[in-house]
Amino acid sequence: MSLQNKTAFITGASRGIGRAIALKLAQAGANVIIAAKSTTEDPRLGGTIFSVAEEINNAGGKALPVQLDIRFEDQIESAISQAVSAFGGIDILVNNASAIQLTNTEQTETNRFDLIHNINVRGTFLVTKASIPHLKKSSNAHILNISPPLNIKPKWFKPYVAYAISKYNMSMLIMGWAEELKQYNIAANALWPKTTIATAAVKNLLGGDALIKKSRTPFIIADAAHYILSQPVANCSGNFFIDEEVLKGQGVNDFSIYAVDATQKLQQDLFLD
Repeated sequence: MSLQNKTAFITGASRGIGRAIALKLAQAGANVIIAAKSTTEDPRLGGTIFSVAEEINNAGGKALPVQLDIRFEDQIESAISQAVSAFGGIDILVNNASAIQLTNTEQTETNRFDLIHNINVRGTFLVTKASIPHLKKSSNAHILNISPPLNIKPKWFKPYVAYAISKYNMSMLIMGWAEELKQYNIAANALWPKTTIATAAVKNLLGGDALIKKSRTPFIIADAAHYILSQPVANCSGNFFIDEEVLKGQGVNDFSIYAVDATQKLQQDLFLD
């Protein structure tokens, strides 16, 4: 189904995966709300809500930058209100904003535990809750969480239990919403990368330039998201998609175009066997 004139609300859209999805959906004709915290560029991270909106608008698309910290319910309500005022409604919600902390229990400080759960779980829940009244009015509404398949194995909890349960909670929300919102013709799906994705978090927190070279660009996630969000709701809900598998299903066999460095062996992402 065409995304022309559909409206997509994307959290964490100032850089990385969120930015890539925003650019892709705008290219497909959607109006895009760039919802994120960054209004001033940090050289280590790159990108702001304004820079991404400018990219889209300069390319002939329609974007609205909205400052949003999803830990705060009043900011969520304001951002949703701005989106509806600008474009008349919301057809697509992409819950991309997330915090990462790969530490064991003793090394995870209380404030970091609270941060990852307030963003990954509580924030995702509250943004979705605020969006549902508007998604109900859409002819083909989608919720997409950037979260892993429910691969519940001890090896994924042992090294970083706090982060693992936060991401699995995002996926369990999808399981619940797919059933809860079926009656309103709202689809809910999750999407996760097969390999690590070259983002600021990967570079600054996980593995530096060495891991970046073993990663794919965020545009593989964006291409997979575009396909999922273009599907009729009745045929596409309650799934835990992997980006590479989605694109293989569409006849893509050469993934070298997504590699940061095609000479490097790719690093498989977390939560996948």
